[in-house]
Amino acid sequence: MENVIVLAHDEAVRMDGQAISALTAQLGEAGAEGVINKAMEEVANRLSLIERCYYKQENDVLWKSAKGLISIAEQIGLMELAVSAQAVADCAQHDDKVALAAVVNRLVRMGDRSLTAVWDISDISNY
Repeated sequence: MENVIVLAHDEAVRMDGQAISALTAQLGEAGAEGVINKAMEEVANRLSLIERCYYKQENDVLWKSAKGLISIAEQIGLMELAVSAQAVADCAQHDDKVALAAVVNRLVRMGDRSLTAVWDISDISNY
């Protein structure tokens, strides 16, 4: 036990530009920005709820929140976040406590980075 390896968690956040383009085409820039802002608020709320439910071991609510997060993330092109939320839902459904710990932490990291990345976008007309 002399060597301790520290793993770097460096997952890039990428937005699917096609999802943003589709929203913009359907709703216009102002409408798309409104949807994205509301979605990001909901992402933040669900991430907080998922984390609370994980610590309280409320897997049924955690599962439901993660499933809802998948749809929201896909709508605004955050595909890696959607994949992470699916992993959380799967582990919660199967009551896999060890894996759930890992995927909830990954989801929270991805969510934080996604929120930052989306808020940093000043102009969606580039998508």
